[in-house]
Amino acid sequence: MSDLTRRDFMKTTGVALGAAGLPVSALAAQGGAAGVPDELRVLSIGVTGIGEWDRSRVNSHPRARIVGLCDTSDAAIEAAKQDHPDAFIAKDYRQVFADRADEFDAVIVSVPDHNHAPMMLTALAHDKHCYGQKPLVHQLEELQKMEEALAAKPGLVTQVGNQRMAERGRRAAVEILRQGQLGPAVEAWVWTGSVQGRFTGGQMGDPKDVPGGLDWDLWLGPCEQVPYRDGITPYNWRNWWDYGSAGMGDWGVHLHDIIMYSYDELSSPIAVKTDTPRAADWCHTSHCRTTLTYAVSSDRFAHDRFPIHYADSNLAPSRAAFGIPGDAWPDANMTVVVCEGGVLTLTAGGGLEIWRGGEMTEGWRMPDLPDFPHLDHWHAWVDNCLGIDTELRTPFRDGVRITEASILGVKASRFPGKELLWDRASLTFTNHQEATDTVVRRVYRDGFGLPTF
Repeated sequence: MSDLTRRDFMKTTGVALGAAGLPVSALAAQGGAAGVPDELRVLSIGVTGIGEWDRSRVNSHPRARIVGLCDTSDAAIEAAKQDHPDAFIAKDYRQVFADRADEFDAVIVSVPDHNHAPMMLTALAHDKHCYGQKPLVHQLEELQKMEEALAAKPGLVTQVGNQRMAERGRRAAVEILRQGQLGPAVEAWVWTGSVQGRFTGGQMGDPKDVPGGLDWDLWLGPCEQVPYRDGITPYNWRNWWDYGSAGMGDWGVHLHDIIMYSYDELSSPIAVKTDTPRAADWCHTSHCRTTLTYAVSSDRFAHDRFPIHYADSNLAPSRAAFGIPGDAWPDANMTVVVCEGGVLTLTAGGGLEIWRGGEMTEGWRMPDLPDFPHLDHWHAWVDNCLGIDTELRTPFRDGVRITEASILGVKASRFPGKELLWDRASLTFTNHQEATDTVVRRVYRDGFGLPTF
């Protein structure tokens, strides 16, 4: 790889930050968070589950400290308070930003999907660095809103909860594909073993009393005011159309990432088609097979269209079709990139194989690969917030393309078997008005709308 190409690659993956490739220390002086602090004071929103993992990993950095805990559940706050006894506590994130914004420099957002954009964009509007769980947003329109925010706040350091991208095998896969070692790309196959769909016997449960200590109104956030029902909190919200993004939205960032990092030309799909046994309604469906089609014009691709085939429920493709011996894939969560000169297969955990002519080469044996030193996903975010240039995977600007690929097929599951022509610039499905009207955006409840930039 030439020096110029390598520099471009490292800029794309976040080593050089900001639209101009400047380090965060320089960008901070251009309108980011006020200066570079000696210690990063962090507000944690959503403090249990993955939120507990995120705050503990961030707090383990010697120059980071969790100073605030925000959650809609009293029980969650009480549990987290044991780890951070000096942190302030709150239930309403809006009140925290209104009254205590001068007490923290950065924010972790680890909450159900429907609250991602309102909370993350509020953090950016208040000049706070932001670590946000995946998928980056819940609505297609929010992709555009996030891009507007990032353009307005170039000095802020952002990071999607994509810890798997720190694995050496995943970083090596990107390098191999960017170098073109396998020739022009033909297609990609991505699948997850996650199964989402109906629960509670296929019926929406009856309204119930809200569990003690849960502020249901704040939990709903931007969504319509509805009664509490069993099977929503604390974990099954991912199944519900209004709150989650199903298995494909959940896993997509860990599977599409190397494709988007390897091929900058994949700006936005021009079409999406999802096949599934039943249309999604109040609950997400399962056994989905999605094809995303990208228009390309580059000798790095074999054709002028590049398809990504994405499935849930472990609907894996045939190994024989790729000329790969054996009948079992090594993982239930896989990414496969088919090129004219070989096939790259990658597990979610970074297990990397190159197949050519029915013979396998371990990914590490490919030529011209750089060293891949250990990378702590959470500490890298803290480092960059503190002005220390550390390889960063995945900043929000990269998360936009990865998230679009992850959730577009989920939205198309409302219209199984329909080829939807997608234009992100206008936020429309140009051949399907009903899809444009129903799955692109939401109406935000008063008091929970998105800030403008």
